[in-house]
Amino acid sequence: MDTGDEEHADGGGLGRRERDILALERRGFAGPGVKERAIREELGLAPVRYYQLLNALLDDPRALAHDPVTVNRLRRLRETRRAER
Repeated sequence: MDTGDEEHADGGGLGRRERDILALERRGFAGPGVKERAIREELGLAPVRYYQLLNALLDDPRALAHDPVTVNRLRRLRETRRAER
């Protein structure tokens, strides 16, 4: 997933925004409002766009290599939610 505005540390790795999205997902939040405010303030993204980018990132093998614990946890959550529909 190339967003075009970040530098890749190793040429094939994740960009800064992609790493920042995963870092935000590693954090715990008291509630959804707190997380959405952090998305806006820290990343400068609308929450809808953030979740679009995050969902695409979960399918990116570079994200899995960068943070396998977070990516696998989020993949499991996504699959659970899909199964409930």
